[in-house]
Amino acid sequence: MIVPTYWAEAKRTIKHDQRQMTLRRFGWSDVSQAAAEEHAEQRVAEAVERVVGGEPTLLAEPKVPYNGADGLPIREEIVSRQDDAVMTRNGYGALCLNTPDVLFADVDAEDDGGCSAYGYTFLLYAIVYVGFAWKLDGLRSLFLFLLGAIVVVTVFGSVWHWIRDRVRGSPKAAARARIERFADRHREWGMRLYETPRGWRVLVSHATFDPRSDQVRSFFNAIGTDPIYARMCFNQNCFRARVTPKPWRIGIDDHLKPRPGVWPVSPERLPDRNRWVQRYERQSADYSACRFVTSFGSATQCDQARRIIRWHDEVSGAMTDHAIA
Repeated sequence: MIVPTYWAEAKRTIKHDQRQMTLRRFGWSDVSQAAAEEHAEQRVAEAVERVVGGEPTLLAEPKVPYNGADGLPIREEIVSRQDDAVMTRNGYGALCLNTPDVLFADVDAEDDGGCSAYGYTFLLYAIVYVGFAWKLDGLRSLFLFLLGAIVVVTVFGSVWHWIRDRVRGSPKAAARARIERFADRHREWGMRLYETPRGWRVLVSHATFDPRSDQVRSFFNAIGTDPIYARMCFNQNCFRARVTPKPWRIGIDDHLKPRPGVWPVSPERLPDRNRWVQRYERQSADYSACRFVTSFGSATQCDQARRIIRWHDEVSGAMTDHAIA
């Protein structure tokens, strides 16, 4: 797991192919700021060599708040540590728990509605309409076609989704069913189920896991974990869970200062950031990030998982009756 304490950015301006260009690279360290600066200089020198050698090379690494899924270390403020687990503040201000071996997985289950039913309905309607209305004049035909399309497609598409949900169950119910099927087939596993605003969270408690293992990949596939999250786990060699509310769900519409919420920030911008964080912490006190629902399988908890469960449940408010956000 790579969540560095110290960050630096180095830049180098060169002339190449009759044009001037500036390359920038980040450096990081858990030892000191000086070590982070040395690492940044080393990486920008390597980038210059690649440019001079004719290799395709980005001039700068994107300043995004959370790019762990794409290989760079997680660039977030470290708020606290417990042994090898780290609590960070992400790019929009919420706290996230990062752990090298205690398995988390969020399963989002929002219904995207789907367009296929509406598209097929429109196609069928158009075919039928042409067959019956070819004798009508152009303007009148166009008006009737559009009016009929709106009514038929909207009504049929809504009925189709209603029937689908009655037969298959809601997306959230279907997601929980996948989790329960996995638990039923792996009774030796200990799994804690939490409800989140968009679906479910699973915390596996009976053992620790290698984030890059085939076992973890199979688990993610079985329960329907977000592929981007799965890629982050592999690249960063860790698991991760948001444990405080998203700001816009608790009435905070302005963004973490300064924008974007990347870390570190310059000393002169820290007061703005700290004021935003204080406001966020006040307003988030009456909300939880998830709610504990039930447990499956083995009641045995390994030492690492037991410690993470306590920390996760305390910070997230999972055992309270607060609104989930």
